[in-house]
Amino acid sequence: MGPQVVCLCYHAVSADWPSPLAVTPAQLERQLAWLVDRGWTGTTFTRAVLDPPAPRTLAVTFDDAYLSVLEQALPILAALQIPGTVFAPTRFMSARQQLCWPGIDHWVGSPHAAELDSMDWDDLRQLKDRGWEVGSHTLTHPHLNDLGDQELTAELEESREQCTNELEEECVSLAYPYGRASRRVAESARRAGYRAAATIPPEPDGVDVMRRPRIGVYRVDHMRRFQIKILARRLYGSSIWLGAKALLGRQTTPQPNARSAGT
Repeated sequence: MGPQVVCLCYHAVSADWPSPLAVTPAQLERQLAWLVDRGWTGTTFTRAVLDPPAPRTLAVTFDDAYLSVLEQALPILAALQIPGTVFAPTRFMSARQQLCWPGIDHWVGSPHAAELDSMDWDDLRQLKDRGWEVGSHTLTHPHLNDLGDQELTAELEESREQCTNELEEECVSLAYPYGRASRRVAESARRAGYRAAATIPPEPDGVDVMRRPRIGVYRVDHMRRFQIKILARRLYGSSIWLGAKALLGRQTTPQPNARSAGT
């Protein structure tokens, strides 16, 4: 039996923002400490997928490059000796600015608008220097499955090129916006030069490196619910999983709607 690999997907970190995408610092610390205490070894997403370094390998990823990841998540992961991975929508990274796309745009102009602040390339370079991986989250965070071939290629290739040039290190990883990628999109990502790419499916769909499932973690995920998600992922494909799946009629743990949540 090979190494067990768990990939987590977070977004923002905030004690005050009531968005489904924002876990609190206390949640993040407690969840990750629980895994570390049980022998999980943290590494970057690409290494976890392509060359897991430990029998229990953990990849902690953050989509969208919210500034709160630098300010709130970095100290927590550093204390636990976990290198994170952040996936950046590159057109927003030229300066610290508010992220905006369908699913999060209703926060613009609200009392919580500052939570939409992004990192910039200097912030991402700081994370890279701390041992983090920086991957692409496309140029503009579109629904890739809805794009024509030319637009799709531009979103994938240009964002990869920007990451590579700005960070002076080849960008080899990608997280698909909204967590979804058809086989056509995954093949386009492979042709664009990515070696590993991340999804957030409603349930795991295998271990294809270009559609690697992650566990989405949200504000509603109290500790017991988080633990159940981890257990379900570890059991996926086993006789126990298949039996429970048949018994429960394919019921799954409810999650925020990925198309509207802005993931």
